Amino acid sequence: MKRSFRQILGWQRGRPAWGAAMVAGLGCALPLLLGLFSGHPGFLWATVGAFQAAKANPLHRLGMLRMLLLIALGACSAGLGFWAATLPMVSLGLFAFYGLLLAWLQRYGTEAGKLGIGLAICLCLGQGQSGVADFNNPQAIAVLFALGGLWVTLLAFGLRGLHGLRMWPYMPRFMSLMKVLRRHARRTPIRQWRMHALTYILAAALGGLVVNLAQLPRGYWLTLAVFTTLQMNLQRSFARALQASLGVLGAAAVLIYMGHSLADPPLMVMIMLPLVILSRAFQAHHYGLFVLQTTLCFLLLAETLAQDWYLPEIRLINATIGVGLALSVSLLMTGLLRLIRRPSSRKTTATAPATNDARKDDEISPLR
Repeated sequence: MKRSFRQILGWQRGRPAWGAAMVAGLGCALPLLLGLFSGHPGFLWATVGAFQAAKANPLHRLGMLRMLLLIALGACSAGLGFWAATLPMVSLGLFAFYGLLLAWLQRYGTEAGKLGIGLAICLCLGQGQSGVADFNNPQAIAVLFALGGLWVTLLAFGLRGLHGLRMWPYMPRFMSLMKVLRRHARRTPIRQWRMHALTYILAAALGGLVVNLAQLPRGYWLTLAVFTTLQMNLQRSFARALQASLGVLGAAAVLIYMGHSLADPPLMVMIMLPLVILSRAFQAHHYGLFVLQTTLCFLLLAETLAQDWYLPEIRLINATIGVGLALSVSLLMTGLLRLIRRPSSRKTTATAPATNDARKDDEISPLR
């Protein structure tokens, strides 16, 4: 039973990264405590930036480079999302672009896909936090996000020093890195990837547009539900798609119930810090589990200092709309793909007997 469970989840055993976990815990603790004592909403973005940077392991060869990429691109994504929150067409185009970017990065392997989902989460948080607090400056949000990430980078350099490693590791050659990425890209057929990318573009664009036009409070519950549901491979079968969607919705409902039951920022901070450490220490290697784990942690960090937990139905409605939207778009694209494949399959079945008859005539003709 244990073996079958591991095969279903794709779970891989690995050593817990306690060094990276302590960096994540200390990096998120400082802005969280400052935000708790001061009440300033800007420390929320510093906390999100710290957690975004802490996803990279500073002891790995490419860890520091990945950390800087996560900080820079995450800050730009959060600022762009906040800026586009009041512009419907800009929000539509921006979410469509990030859907395409996520699908494109997934083509180059799991680690590139993890980078893409992190950027999509930052974009959703930037759009959803608009109007929640009296903090309406996208440039300041990007700067605070980067400051939180740089605080984690400073801790990461200290961790490398404690292990006796170089402050900046040797970088691989650019051409060898491109060869590895091309090898990953060739594994996915281009037609299959195009349908995959089109599904992401439509679902992400519709999610961002719905949040913008309806002016939904805490709209990141909807857009994050869209992106998270899309990662569950909904195009295999209807039963699997429905199970995955219900699983995502159930996880969101449990999270909302926990937040509504606690509804106390100091208690939320006390629970959140050990959870961040454990989540980073036992970070999932499987892509689907990584997406769920990362999304839940980002949501908890964004809601730790929230003062409106007495309205849980808003979050639940947003999550339900997001899951339903992602499921509907995925099933629609799956149906269109089957309709496109039917004429081609009929042509192949019709041409197969003709080719067989021609071969028989060729075989019989010398005897005539």
